[in-house]
Amino acid sequence: MRLALFQPDIPQNAGALLRLGACLGVPVDLIEPAGFLIDDRRLARAALDYLARADLTRHVSWGGYRAGRPPGRLVLLSTAAETRHLDFAFRADDALLLGRETVGVPAEVRAACDGEVRVPMRAGLRSLNVALAAALVLGEALRQTNGFPEAA
Repeated sequence: MRLALFQPDIPQNAGALLRLGACLGVPVDLIEPAGFLIDDRRLARAALDYLARADLTRHVSWGGYRAGRPPGRLVLLSTAAETRHLDFAFRADDALLLGRETVGVPAEVRAACDGEVRVPMRAGLRSLNVALAAALVLGEALRQTNGFPEAA
């Protein structure tokens, strides 16, 4: 299981996702360009001292990510997806793709995905914070695949 951040806009969200990945033992792929400097102090502040413990791979572009990513399905988290994350059969080698906070992902990225899931929400509300949505979906994916780390 992996998290893939497509051109993130907000360093605090990227930091929270790196912390999530570090705590759960899930590698994080950061697909550039980002909307902030990767060494930005806000990223480090959000990730706290977990940044050094995160398994982070930076990719200079979408093409670079696609060329070098490990095998497995690419599953997009999208508010427009028809399938609820609770109804999706995750696999241990899935990469959960998170779009930009401001605009999601372009059509070419969506087309390259093997599946799309959404977090069910109350009607009339737009979306969850990307880090919160990722935590919900990743938790379900790890539960299904028995991928949570063992307690120390």
